[in-house]
Amino acid sequence: MGRLRAKTDYEDLRKARILENQARLASLGVQKTISELRSISSSAKSEKKKSQKVVDYSFTPLRRSNRRKGKSSGLCELSDVEHDGEKRPANAPIVRVKKGETVRLLQDALARRCTSKGRGSLYDPTYGICCHFCRQKKLCGEEDCRRCGELDMDQPCLGKTDCSVCHSSNGILCRACLKVRYGEEMEDVKADKQWMCPHCVEEKATKPYWICNSSFCLKKRHMVPTGIAIFKAREMGYESVAHFLMDKLRKADKGK
Repeated sequence: MGRLRAKTDYEDLRKARILENQARLASLGVQKTISELRSISSSAKSEKKKSQKVVDYSFTPLRRSNRRKGKSSGLCELSDVEHDGEKRPANAPIVRVKKGETVRLLQDALARRCTSKGRGSLYDPTYGICCHFCRQKKLCGEEDCRRCGELDMDQPCLGKTDCSVCHSSNGILCRACLKVRYGEEMEDVKADKQWMCPHCVEEKATKPYWICNSSFCLKKRHMVPTGIAIFKAREMGYESVAHFLMDKLRKADKGK
């Protein structure tokens, strides 16, 4: 009985304190301020929703890249260029300059071009050649490359490979990707006139279980792209990502 009475007294005291606090807040005008703030906040949200506009993209002009517009990246003084269907090696795509016009790299770009031999350090949507693996459309960093250094369009790019069999974009690899992804050196590729790209090696089955490990090609095989697998491959003693995958596929085939 005593416990019940004590609980009742506590509840009465609690209610009294609540009423006292409410009266004090009312005298200070705090409750009114809180209500006004809530009202202002609600109206602001409502106005924000009303101010949002719906854009009809069917009438919005499509974004076009500078490459499609025939514009350069600003790294060179560029006259109007003409593209033509002449068959050329993949690492020497045709870009014709109008008669009497000249194209040359700006001094700043010329000074920076050879700072990276791996993938090149200058991106150019018109003159750069896209690597099949990293898809970086850059001027190469090879010092003696006339195509990228002098923009001589009649010369092949010395910093990109060209397959002796397919002469296609699948066979274009920059120095860095060639080494890291496939374990080959650019100097050896240049010296080998019969060099075949990973696609053609795979097609001709000259290396069992050898495949191209670009993200495009792996997705076509319903395989997950390897990302920066070179670190794992080298830790395990493999020469490149391609050699790592080749051994992995061989073991998987034997385990069936």
